[in-house]
Amino acid sequence: MSEVALGSRSYATTEEIFEVGYLPELGVVPEKMYGSVIRPERYGSPVDAFRTELIDVPAVPPGFVLVAVMAAGINYNNAWAAMGQPLDVIAARNRSGEPEKFHIGGSEGSGIVWAVGEGVRSVTVGDPVLMVGARWDERAQDIRFGRDPMMSDSQKTWGYELNYGSFAQFALVAEFQCLPKPANLDWEESACFLLTAATAYRQLTHWVPNRVEPGSVVLVWGAAGGLGSMACQLVDLFGGRAVGVVSGKDKFDYCLANGAVGVIDRREFGHWGMQPEPGTPEADQWSSEVRGFGRAIWQILGERRSPDIVFEHPGQDTLPTSVYVCDTSGMVVLCGATSGFIGTLDLRVLWMRQKRLQGSHFANLSECRAVIELAGMGKLNPRLGRVYSFDEIGLAHQDMVDGCQSHGNSAVRVGCSADQPSTEGTPGS
Repeated sequence: MSEVALGSRSYATTEEIFEVGYLPELGVVPEKMYGSVIRPERYGSPVDAFRTELIDVPAVPPGFVLVAVMAAGINYNNAWAAMGQPLDVIAARNRSGEPEKFHIGGSEGSGIVWAVGEGVRSVTVGDPVLMVGARWDERAQDIRFGRDPMMSDSQKTWGYELNYGSFAQFALVAEFQCLPKPANLDWEESACFLLTAATAYRQLTHWVPNRVEPGSVVLVWGAAGGLGSMACQLVDLFGGRAVGVVSGKDKFDYCLANGAVGVIDRREFGHWGMQPEPGTPEADQWSSEVRGFGRAIWQILGERRSPDIVFEHPGQDTLPTSVYVCDTSGMVVLCGATSGFIGTLDLRVLWMRQKRLQGSHFANLSECRAVIELAGMGKLNPRLGRVYSFDEIGLAHQDMVDGCQSHGNSAVRVGCSADQPSTEGTPGS
């Protein structure tokens, strides 16, 4: 073994290679680690783009933390990373001067602090933590002038725009990205919910005055998925009424048990996609279908009441409907576009009814801490669905692209094993 100095800090290193699910003695850092790696020559279907490789463990700069990853969450952003579009994340980092010709994704996870850089004070080696999926420059001028860090020009998504995410035995994060792991959740539960729950929390509470309140009606797209399952619970917690939209009646019971007051099967309607040009037969058919969709919402609510908030993330296929059915002075709040990035809408409906179309992206530390505390108190269920093995990370993303993932949030085991309890300590080697 040798020792690496980090200012006033140091840690031992070893040339020994540890298989996934095993770790060295606490604080001992191997020189190499296994990661689920994307390379440009493999861009395409996620199931083919991810490959397990042995790579160097990154150095730990001042203000940063090396976390031994116990489990990681699965999110759609790394399906995009695998496909190399709409952003080639590797090329983007190379243009900014970073040398790595590979991408290690994963924008959330749970783990154990394994080494800390100079100046780190809020966490110590051995702490169980969750990792926040955004990073910004705390010295940035816009942040120092009081801007929400999520609005900062320096803000980037860790494990997508930034490298060394949670799909490896060790992840590199800034100190402020480490938040305490709830003691009541196991590693997989802890790993799977923070990105979706905090994103949903910000969508539903941040955009004053359009925030969920007692009695609010919220239309939730993809109500059986990760984001939707978090949104339905939060709407219910805040006293609102969530109307879920899913693809298939087999998801109804899950959504109702998760806090929705009713569910619509979108397969009963066929008007999805770009809104047709006015005055055409296609536009007449679209109008008939979207009015029928609105009546389905009224039927669930038992009154002619339109959604105060529409919780959007499919994008292209659903945006015209979202804007149409949203109540006067209501808000369509969008955090993604899994069905496509180019949306159409009738601007007359937007301005004449004074509706709000609001973009929303992940969450700040206060919002992350809020959902962690809700989960820690047992008020927010992580809704852990399928747990994949480390070598199935590509499959997990392929399932998400193909729409055949399990209900709720998905996770992958990294440092933990199926028969290992989640305790405030380290796994055996």
